[in-house]
Amino acid sequence: MWIYQLNRAISQQEKMEMEAVLRAFCNQWQAHGAPLSTSFKLVYDHFLIVAVDEQVASASGCSIDGSVRILKELGAKMDLDFFDRTKVAILVNDKVELYPIAQLKELFIDGTLKPTSVTFNNLVATKKAYIEGWQVTVDQSWLARYLPKGTLA
Repeated sequence: MWIYQLNRAISQQEKMEMEAVLRAFCNQWQAHGAPLSTSFKLVYDHFLIVAVDEQVASASGCSIDGSVRILKELGAKMDLDFFDRTKVAILVNDKVELYPIAQLKELFIDGTLKPTSVTFNNLVATKKAYIEGWQVTVDQSWLARYLPKGTLA
């Protein structure tokens, strides 16, 4: 499983375009000539989740490169970045807001963000991990290092 955080929200039209491209890609995605059993999902207009059922066939380095290539092409076409790691996504009233990592300490100090704010662990690698731990509170994530000392949840 791979989770890509987009650098901005996508519109409904962009979502439909992206879904068409990704559906076509997934339908032909292979590893060493063997078809991959794949799926994808767009979540909160900010995340692309791509999964491969490794019980059918595992993705190889070349097949993973193919998925990255299609995302770079989509990004160039739609003015999106699937690989920007300078911002953190926080769920605010069921909507994703992006915040620059460089400003996190200030945002926690001034109360804009809280230890109980929900963020996303985009490094989950399995469906089980996604279900159980993709959405986590800041104080239970790597972002806890940006909390002011002595902050309690």
